[in-house]
Amino acid sequence: MQYISTRGRAPTLGYADVTLAGLANDGGLYLPSHWPSVSNEQMRNWRSLDYADLATEILSLFSGEDVSKSTLAKLTSRAYQNFGHAAIAPLKQLDSALYVMELFHGPTLAFKDFALQYLGQLFNQLLTERGETCTIVGATSGDTGSAAIEAIRGLDAVELYMLHPKGKVSEVQRRQMTTVLEDNIHNLAIQGTFDDCQNLVKAMFNDAPFREKHNLSAVNSINWSRIAAQVVYYFRAALELGAPDRAVNFSVPTGNFGNVLAGYVAKKMGLPIEKLIIGSNSNDILTRFFDSGKMQQLGVKSTLSPSMDIQISSNFERYLFELMGRDADRIRAMMETFAEKGEFSIASSELQNALQLFAAHRLDDRETEKEIQRVYQSCGEVMDPHSVIGVAAARRHAETGTPTVVLGTAHAAKFAQAVSQSCGVSVEMPDRVKHIMDGEERAFDLANDLGELQKFINRQ
Repeated sequence: MQYISTRGRAPTLGYADVTLAGLANDGGLYLPSHWPSVSNEQMRNWRSLDYADLATEILSLFSGEDVSKSTLAKLTSRAYQNFGHAAIAPLKQLDSALYVMELFHGPTLAFKDFALQYLGQLFNQLLTERGETCTIVGATSGDTGSAAIEAIRGLDAVELYMLHPKGKVSEVQRRQMTTVLEDNIHNLAIQGTFDDCQNLVKAMFNDAPFREKHNLSAVNSINWSRIAAQVVYYFRAALELGAPDRAVNFSVPTGNFGNVLAGYVAKKMGLPIEKLIIGSNSNDILTRFFDSGKMQQLGVKSTLSPSMDIQISSNFERYLFELMGRDADRIRAMMETFAEKGEFSIASSELQNALQLFAAHRLDDRETEKEIQRVYQSCGEVMDPHSVIGVAAARRHAETGTPTVVLGTAHAAKFAQAVSQSCGVSVEMPDRVKHIMDGEERAFDLANDLGELQKFINRQ
């Protein structure tokens, strides 16, 4: 399996090199040169596999000869051994055709654990084989940071610098990051938004001498291996509901487009998905795009669902590349326009093509609180303010008669205050993470300034 950049000017790489590189050196994002195909017979045979074995089968289609199947089996076994539910990603029915897949039973209580527990194991394997070390830089709006830190803490071959927007993540999200005191973990609180953090990460990757000096790599969803690992739970949910002999919809709360992109990849591989429904908060750049065909930044607003407080959905570039017939020249021009003017548009015919698969729905904070209360009163489920947006989006756009799976992206305890003010329920922190609430914290405050950030990393 070979990988190409969305902007067409980076070298073609194999799976291992793409994993360690993160961002392509032309500023684009890597994705497979072709989509692997899964037959209906293969899917039926996968129904009996446990989660780790299913992950091995799917990831082997992306790793090619770079990572053997036996090695993948060891990595996936380690990745999912510390999840708090025997099913790893249990599927729960909310009503006659609506389900939630609970993706919050990992070490940090968020869906990011599914990709990052695997990616941490993969990094360690690849770097050990090569006798190398690397520096990982990442940006987080809340959950990626803690999941990456949990996966990479204590690894000898990796230094991790995780940027988060100061004061713009929940207390639990912050403490999950800042109470990890291993020497290879560096938490950086940036004066700005998540988009500012993400732009700093991209700027470091685009600084070739700095990138080479520190052997930079990425754990954000710009790293293809993260997307590949997230494809697995789409197959798991659909297979449990009768795929490939029965179609499904998925409703996905998302800001950076990475989580729903994995569903698009599963569709391209042959999984019978009728609709991919995007749930947005007030930072509704994705919903506005699917309403109008125009991608336009309007500034980031703080909300009850901070992990989606994003106005630059970096993974959308991969989908655009597909939508534009893999025209790298056009993608490069569009991304340059977006960087300069904060907006771009597509043709109405292209939007209609996108709407064959995608739909989108927006909830503001007041509507989110009402939906948390409605879900609790109707079926007794206490949902966090991200996942519940997925429920509302599913109710608005799901195809009649087709089972719809909402991706439950975080444990309600991570956003206990928002849940309590919405439905009056006090959510207890699971025992395995209670220690963070009184643990020592360590983080470094930095300005939104590339030079200052690079000086900090150079000094370590």
